[in-house]
Amino acid sequence: MDPLMLLTAAISLINLAILTVLLFVYVRIYKSSKAVFTLGLIFFSIMMVSQNVIAVYAYFAMAPLYSPELYPYILGIHITELVGLAVLLKITWS
Repeated sequence: MDPLMLLTAAISLINLAILTVLLFVYVRIYKSSKAVFTLGLIFFSIMMVSQNVIAVYAYFAMAPLYSPELYPYILGIHITELVGLAVLLKITWS
């Protein structure tokens, strides 16, 4: 497997870890507040986890189908997601 795709998969796994932490925090907040907005955040987190699981699986299962010219763009998408999730986690944790 190409090193860029391995890096992309690794970043997706980091995104999964951040999303899991966010999901637990949102569930904890919902248990104490019962705020409907928090349910939306829980749903959002679950959908993002699903997207990342599918992406990591696709990178390994369908690697030969990806054109190498796409690798930097796919990596950029996941790095952008990582930055956004890291900021969201920092704001949520504060």
